Amino acid sequence: MKGTNLGEFEELVLLTIATLVNDAYSVAICDELEKHAGRAAKLGVVHAVLNRLEDKGFVKSTLGEATSTRGGKRKRYYTVTNGGKAALIKAKEVRDELWNRIPDLILKKA
Repeated sequence: MKGTNLGEFEELVLLTIATLVNDAYSVAICDELEKHAGRAAKLGVVHAVLNRLEDKGFVKSTLGEATSTRGGKRKRYYTVTNGGKAALIKAKEVRDELWNRIPDLILKKA
C-alpha cells in the first residue's frame, strides 16, 4: 500500500463512493461531486484519483455486466475498503479536533 494520507479531492471522491454504495462508477461519481460538492470534475481526473485510491488500498473495483446501451462495455464499480473507512474516520477526527479548537470568537457571525 502506498501513502496513507488523503488529499482533499481524494477524500471527496472516497466520501462520494461511500454515499453511492453499490452504484459508484466514474460517471456517477463525477455527477455526485458536481451535485453535492459543487465541484465540476473531469472524468480523467476522477479516474486518476480512483487509481490512486486503489493503489493506496482505500477502494477496490469490480467490473459490472456488459450492456447493450454501452455498446457491450462494462462499468467499473468501486467500493470503499476497510482501509478506506479507517482513512475517512481518521480524516474526520482530525478535522473535528481542529474545528473544536477554534475559539468561539472566531466562529461568531459578524
